Amino acid sequence: MKAVLKNLKSEKRDVENKTKLFEVAWEVCNQVGGIYTVIRSKVPSVIEKWGVDNYFLVGPYFEDQAAAHFDPATDYSTPIGKAVLEMQARGFDVHYGQWIVSGRPNVVLFNPYSVYDKLSEIKHYLYQDYNISIPDGDDLLDKVAAFGFQVKEFFHYLCANDFCDNNTIAHFHEWMAGIPIPGIRKSNLKIKTVFTTHATLLGRYLAMNDTGFYQNLPFYNWEEEANKFNVRPIAEIERASAHGAHVFTTVSDVTAQECTYLLGRTPDMLLPNGLNIERFEALHQIQNQHVQVKDKIHEFVMGHFFQSYPFDLDKTLYFFTSGRYEYQNKGYDLTLEALARLNWKMQQAGSDMTVVSFFITKRPFYSFNPEVLQSKAQIEDVRGVVDEITEQVGKRLYTEITSKEGAYEFPNLREMVDDYLRLKLRRNVQSWKTKNLPKVVTHTLVDDAKDEILNFLRSSNMVNNRHDRVKIVYHPDFISTTNPLFKMDYTQFVRGCHLGIFPSMYEPWGYTPLECLASGLPSVTSNLAGFGDYVVKNIPDHEDRGMYIIDRTDGNFHRAAEELANILFNFVQKTRRDRISLRYKCEESSLHFDWSNLGKYYDKAYETALER
Repeated sequence: MKAVLKNLKSEKRDVENKTKLFEVAWEVCNQVGGIYTVIRSKVPSVIEKWGVDNYFLVGPYFEDQAAAHFDPATDYSTPIGKAVLEMQARGFDVHYGQWIVSGRPNVVLFNPYSVYDKLSEIKHYLYQDYNISIPDGDDLLDKVAAFGFQVKEFFHYLCANDFCDNNTIAHFHEWMAGIPIPGIRKSNLKIKTVFTTHATLLGRYLAMNDTGFYQNLPFYNWEEEANKFNVRPIAEIERASAHGAHVFTTVSDVTAQECTYLLGRTPDMLLPNGLNIERFEALHQIQNQHVQVKDKIHEFVMGHFFQSYPFDLDKTLYFFTSGRYEYQNKGYDLTLEALARLNWKMQQAGSDMTVVSFFITKRPFYSFNPEVLQSKAQIEDVRGVVDEITEQVGKRLYTEITSKEGAYEFPNLREMVDDYLRLKLRRNVQSWKTKNLPKVVTHTLVDDAKDEILNFLRSSNMVNNRHDRVKIVYHPDFISTTNPLFKMDYTQFVRGCHLGIFPSMYEPWGYTPLECLASGLPSVTSNLAGFGDYVVKNIPDHEDRGMYIIDRTDGNFHRAAEELANILFNFVQKTRRDRISLRYKCEESSLHFDWSNLGKYYDKAYETALER
């Protein structure tokens, strides 16, 4: 039996050694959204399995992005290098080298602008051959069409030079990369194609505008809806890619439903998204890292809230939600309603805990709120004076104690501080303190009066009153080390929090709760998110492991809000020991989502493509 298994493994390695795998994505060396994380985090495990000489990534070339992500090749003697040189000789602006990420994979990048003189011809044949109608004047669609044409020509060249005589697989991610698929099939190239849709664009628009999206899925007319939302060309590309691929895949069961009804083909299999967990691992340091970053968040909270009123930081929990600003799709509406109910529950229970809940998203703004920045600067001035006093008292106390004769008596510390410093501290504190309520938003928004988050907070009177047990900080920009309020990156910020809240109504996968898990942070999501649906079906004891999933399948908003509020209230009541224990369980559970485990789904897709 062992000999048989050994032979099977050997045969699989032989197939992989002979088979060439290309992954084509708009986000190769081009950081735009979540697919960038999928591709980049998967690279080390793919190279370990396939080898660096059998695996290639294909993406667009944009000079500003390439400067940070791309390292040009010096050796063009490989078949791919020769193909690139040949295409360059034919006038294509194509680049060959390595992506500067873990694993250093080989990449081929095409500059869409280099074939803009052929755009009219490219669009003509897309319509004539595949019924894909791309209008003039759409910058993204023009770049996608130009990129797809070049990728198809690249594969034509490879197959014309016998490269495709061995098994060749091309895996295309999302509609931006899918245009070459029908051309490959029409030309009967010896390439097996896999297409993965991570979310249909039409589905996203429908979900944003129809609270009964999933119930109404079977009844939509895709052409009418695509015309209504002005996304007809993209829907046509998605459908052509899905129907043309040898193997059609998506990331979750919830997305598979919309593919069936909106794209007209049920996915052959699911490819769940994973992470390179090793990048997040902190092991026994996880609690220490949490405490260190939490202290930095404490500094922001003290500057933001304590000028109006103080509360006990040892009895304060930090919740957060983040992501694209889609008020209903991302569940911001449900999160706010649940936080309002949590606020009431905590007040009724006489809780002495405080919850500070952060909303981290991207909205148009003019600048930081001047009062928020001023408060931050003023508390730093207070800290500066305190440090001066500490240094002065420390030196004088040491001298006083060591130089005094006779019986030891503790000195009067007040006498060791100069009047100047006492006055300076008093003035700084008085100028910092205010009777105004702490701001709920850190920036001056462009559409303040129409912002849905702010309007909910105003109508529910959740405006950081002293008696509120739940405080709100709405930060309409992503967190980075250059941010003057937090001075840390997003990953650090996550580690310093206690709970992530992501109860999405529409979420094909959802990386945020998975990133929380990998950082040792419990989180709440919904079973309408691909990640939440996967957890419910594959991890029976998920709540004990810090993965809370609320049910949103019945469309009952108020029931879901109460369920979420109860989860949050129960979490607030946990002891510090319980929360620490949960952190370690979270990080341990994240190993399930490492690409070394979830990569098996991709292996199955490639095996199926070769069989077909």
